[in-house]
Amino acid sequence: MDGGPASSSLLSGVLLAESLRLDAVLTTDALRVRRVWRADAGDPEAGQPSLWTFLEFDVAEDDADRLAVDLRDVLSDVGGWYCSFGSTTEMIVVFADRIFRYRRGDAAARAAVEAHARSLGVPEAQLDWEG
Repeated sequence: MDGGPASSSLLSGVLLAESLRLDAVLTTDALRVRRVWRADAGDPEAGQPSLWTFLEFDVAEDDADRLAVDLRDVLSDVGGWYCSFGSTTEMIVVFADRIFRYRRGDAAARAAVEAHARSLGVPEAQLDWEG
């Protein structure tokens, strides 16, 4: 070992390309994309496209707050979009109007996020982030 700075732990999540506002640009060096795929997973009745592009990513714990703000600034406020990411101990759920951060297992905090998501029109089946 060279005795360099200790690395921070990683948080992992999934960003849907379709959740970005039209013409929004996410410029960040905070996230590392691990995998990209497309699937027929949307809910057209909720105003969402059928096909989604998933970007599975990691972010260092030290960069999580900055990434949450960057995401908040580019997520669409129409259609009930959000991005969630977390570690083994905490979750961050980002909407265009609000950022939530809570400890995994905190049922009251999760319920508050779910209530906010429902108020934005997130379909019940999509309240499926971990923790």
